[in-house]
Amino acid sequence: MIITRTPLRISLGGGGTDLPSYYKKRGHGHLVAAAINKYVYVAATKNFSAEIFLRYSQLERTKKVSDVSHPILRECLKLLDIDGGIEITSMADVPSGTGLGSSGSFTVGVLKALSQWSKQTWTNEDLAESACEIEISRLNEPVGKQDQYIASAGGIASITFHADGRVELRQLQMTTGVRAELESSLCLFYTGYQRAALDGLRKEVGILTEPRERKSNLDQMLELGYEAVRQLEIGKLDAFGDLLTSQWKLKFERQPSQVHDQIDDWIRIGCGSGASGGKLVGAGGGGFLLFYATDKYALRNSMARQGLVEIPFRFDYEGSVTLVNDQNE
Repeated sequence: MIITRTPLRISLGGGGTDLPSYYKKRGHGHLVAAAINKYVYVAATKNFSAEIFLRYSQLERTKKVSDVSHPILRECLKLLDIDGGIEITSMADVPSGTGLGSSGSFTVGVLKALSQWSKQTWTNEDLAESACEIEISRLNEPVGKQDQYIASAGGIASITFHADGRVELRQLQMTTGVRAELESSLCLFYTGYQRAALDGLRKEVGILTEPRERKSNLDQMLELGYEAVRQLEIGKLDAFGDLLTSQWKLKFERQPSQVHDQIDDWIRIGCGSGASGGKLVGAGGGGFLLFYATDKYALRNSMARQGLVEIPFRFDYEGSVTLVNDQNE
């Protein structure tokens, strides 16, 4: 049996600029993201038959890889040339469609398990690149590249996306004290809204075909991503907190909706009750609110009155790891 554990993530600045539709025209994209200790788990084990058993939110049993319904699992099996005799089970700490990059983490976790199943040695970069290949190139999904890279590497990272497809990931240089203060001051609250991430991302992809004022929205988001890195590395966390709200305002401009009207109200309430800034995490339409809290007690009470549930978390610095590798030789 092989069991892998892959972290989910929160975006801290520059979200949306990792979409190929943006960085290929702009020349580059950039954001800062952090892996957190909420995970996707993938187990692979022999089933002593020639069939493929898959257990996720559904159950599948098939004799041919080409007949697998789950697109990511099908393409992962194809990529590793695994055609039977395997059972794959997946679980997650947080529901999908909540803005924490679960699809990218799932793809990375499956590839890590299957590469070890095939007795191949893959680096974090191999995992991330292959996960992007599957989601973006093979499945033609309108997703970016941040989820796969931060899930593979872990940590708090500045990630640059080049027009030629290259990705550069650099771990932020922060003191232990600043990291601890940042971790203790960030709060996640579940809105209760789930959505298909691809719905929000398809809207993002269309931005570059719309009027110039909307194109400049992501240019501003790009600059906020660089500014977030600067403030984090010099330890100006209150200034970083302010940037969260600036990012939310830009996202709200790009994706106005009734759901986002409600989210905007919650962010305003939070920023008036113990937070210096807040934003929605992910592609939009629901999921989690992220606040930088100057008074966590006041913020928690305020959000509790709104019916929002806090999800405690810590940063993950390991990335995708193997918890069990007990293959029979």
